[in-house]
Amino acid sequence: MKYLPLNPEIFVQNRKRFVERMEKNSIAIFNSNDESPTNGDQLHRFKQNSDLFWLTGIEQEDTMLILFPDNPDTKYREVLVLVRPNAIKEKWDGHRLRDHEGTAMSGIATIVWLDSLDAMLQGWLHLSDTIYLNSNENDRKANWVPVRDYRYAEMMKQHYPLHNFKRSARIMKDLRAIKTALEVEVMQKAIDITDITFRRVMQIIQPGIMEYEIEAEIYHSFLSQRATGPAYGSIIASGDRARTLHYVENSRECKDGELILMDFGAEYGNYCADLTRTVPVNGKFGRRQKTVYNACLHLHHYAASILKPGISIIDYTEKIGDEATVVFQKIGLLKKSDIKNEDPENRAYRKYLYHGISHHLGIDVHDLGTRTEPVKAGMVFTIEPGIYIEEEQIGVRIENNFWITRNGNKDLMKNIPITVEEIEAFMKK
Repeated sequence: MKYLPLNPEIFVQNRKRFVERMEKNSIAIFNSNDESPTNGDQLHRFKQNSDLFWLTGIEQEDTMLILFPDNPDTKYREVLVLVRPNAIKEKWDGHRLRDHEGTAMSGIATIVWLDSLDAMLQGWLHLSDTIYLNSNENDRKANWVPVRDYRYAEMMKQHYPLHNFKRSARIMKDLRAIKTALEVEVMQKAIDITDITFRRVMQIIQPGIMEYEIEAEIYHSFLSQRATGPAYGSIIASGDRARTLHYVENSRECKDGELILMDFGAEYGNYCADLTRTVPVNGKFGRRQKTVYNACLHLHHYAASILKPGISIIDYTEKIGDEATVVFQKIGLLKKSDIKNEDPENRAYRKYLYHGISHHLGIDVHDLGTRTEPVKAGMVFTIEPGIYIEEEQIGVRIENNFWITRNGNKDLMKNIPITVEEIEAFMKK
């Protein structure tokens, strides 16, 4: 791993929170993700199962976690399962964790090698009544490949048909949505790396630069600061391409007079940052560009003023829609007749702001968390309003990351330049 060792207390606390939610005499089993092929004999870069990492801090493939808080043998109430190191395999693929290293990273004292697990696990399962198995229940999931979690669940049901089975995901969605202070420390590191990177990028942007050159600078800056890399595919969208929300081609020339929308964030310690800024290619906002940018910034600040414990995402989005309706009329995008005749299911402002304003952020850039229950203290959200005007070939989005506090929120990106004046002054350097 490129990043410095994380505090294992993060994962000790996370396991404690999960165990407190388990039924009496139950056992929970968590598996690694699969290693995914590209073509031929090549593999995609391995990405650990987010729930398993959240509980252990271990990135290595073929890792498992067994939680059995009522195990009569106290030594085996929490067990980290690792692949046994093999000297020949390590010559090809590199170092594999030793038991003391797994303990240092996870805070778990008992390490069991994967090739000796089956006999032990069978005995523990015979002592338990309920088995918690994991599944991917992120609401944004769009992958129906039968991944390891689902294959393992089918196997367990065949071998232990009379046990009660429960979904760990129901617990994980609640727990992972609420970040501990230790987790936010790691997120802040990812954000600070992203801050430095944004400032570096602003200094190289000028007419004629290619979008991919900016992307390359972002990647270089991330790696040079010990980030794993980007938390997601960086969006570097100049001119009219900024209206494409997930534009990742990043292949065009940035031209004089255009704005460039940049949506990127570092991943550090498997936690994500998610920043969006829109800046002028030539370093100076035009009059209309400044008007649209400031309108978007107004919506950003308004959203931050109402995102606090107790509000639902549905009500939050509706209130921002009301404010956007007023703002868009002021800057000439909507007429009174547009508002009067709007479809309640597809409001007039949606022509220019056609995405959600906030999402949960954490180990996944679109992290686990409910979108129907009220916002709670401890959650981390993005705030990212945008204005996209086809007739003017312009797209503006502004995004920061916020930690919800007892009475409001804390802007984790408060130090990153955001106003027209701050951006112009920095680019002028």
